[in-house]
Amino acid sequence: MYAIIKHGSKQYKVSEGDFLNLDHFEAEAKSIVEITEVLAVNDGNLKVGAPFVSGAKVVLEVVCEGKDKKVVIYKKRRRKDSKLKRGFRREYTRVKVTSIKA
Repeated sequence: MYAIIKHGSKQYKVSEGDFLNLDHFEAEAKSIVEITEVLAVNDGNLKVGAPFVSGAKVVLEVVCEGKDKKVVIYKKRRRKDSKLKRGFRREYTRVKVTSIKA
């Protein structure tokens, strides 16, 4: 059984027991978060919402918060002595999928 959920502006395919790194949101560790923006659920037969499946929800448990590895953006224009180096580290909230209810 799996579900496709929407969190922020991204979509994720999740199953029970999966760990996800979602965009950072304020939540305490070991707290429960319910996502009702479920786009599709497959439990043998596929249910697709328009835009969301009615009555479906995914229950998540917050594990921790952290930062990803650094992403480096490097731009260079050849023969122009022009270069730009920038980077950032994305903050995330790590969650575990505890149950999918359709």
